[in-house]
Amino acid sequence: MNEDEKYMSRCIQLARNGRQNAKPNPMVGAVIVAPDGRITGEGYHVRCGEGHAEVNAFASIRSEDEHLLPESTIYVSLEPCSHYGKTPPCADLIIKKGVRRVVVGCIDEYAEVQGRGIKRLREAGIEVEVGVMEEACKELNRRFFTFHRERRPYIILKWAQTANGFIDDHFQPTQISNDFTKMLSHKLRAEEDAILVGRVTNEREHPQLTVREWSGPHPKRLVIDHSHPLNLESLYSHQIQSLIVEGGAITLNSFLQQHLWDEIRMEISQKTITGGTHAPQVPADAVVVGSECFDGNRILIYRRHPNI
Repeated sequence: MNEDEKYMSRCIQLARNGRQNAKPNPMVGAVIVAPDGRITGEGYHVRCGEGHAEVNAFASIRSEDEHLLPESTIYVSLEPCSHYGKTPPCADLIIKKGVRRVVVGCIDEYAEVQGRGIKRLREAGIEVEVGVMEEACKELNRRFFTFHRERRPYIILKWAQTANGFIDDHFQPTQISNDFTKMLSHKLRAEEDAILVGRVTNEREHPQLTVREWSGPHPKRLVIDHSHPLNLESLYSHQIQSLIVEGGAITLNSFLQQHLWDEIRMEISQKTITGGTHAPQVPADAVVVGSECFDGNRILIYRRHPNI
């Protein structure tokens, strides 16, 4: 890991602190480094509508270190904004502060930015380097990028199945998750914007779809059937950037058949049963990007595009 990667790694670490409250804005971290390699300021985007990462990083600099800014480098995990939103453009702030160099993790795919912030910095005579730890920075905001690129939420298909591939016991609900993986499911719900099941699952199991064994907000609850199909445009207009689909086989397969998924979270228990509803088949283009075992149950995470 070189010097630029070291400080960008710190930006990513800081950015994750905004996972809950920065929405619908992206998670962003910023670090300001003096010529001697000392970090003189750092910050992250804490809450939507409040100061961006760069603003908070500059605000954290002690008065006795401000004279170092003309020779300093600011590292930012996402391209500085160049437009007026709820706050002024961060690119303008960086120019005003007079830093020598800017290192950007990845370009912002949001239509209002998309390279304009970098262009503005370079036109002001600031040295700009782009693409340091780019894949890790993209990974951090894959929901945000998918939402703006595809104009729909980032879709996570989730189910639990027995060792021999059933999601129920002779078509009756059965507990497949263990206590720990159930807690992890509630953690996931707290991190995503909405959760969806089909009509049959809703009527048969009456799932609460809430966060009961974790701390955080409940996701928006959605139920679909033939009379109430999923409207992705409506989800986009309501700023729902991520959606968990926890329905039965029919609902899950409908998303798979339409290629409407970005991530699959499949839990496999050691339990076996003699019959019931078969679990969906993982698509051929799915790539395993994570695998962990918890008290005997294995959780596999698949993505269609693992680098996004």
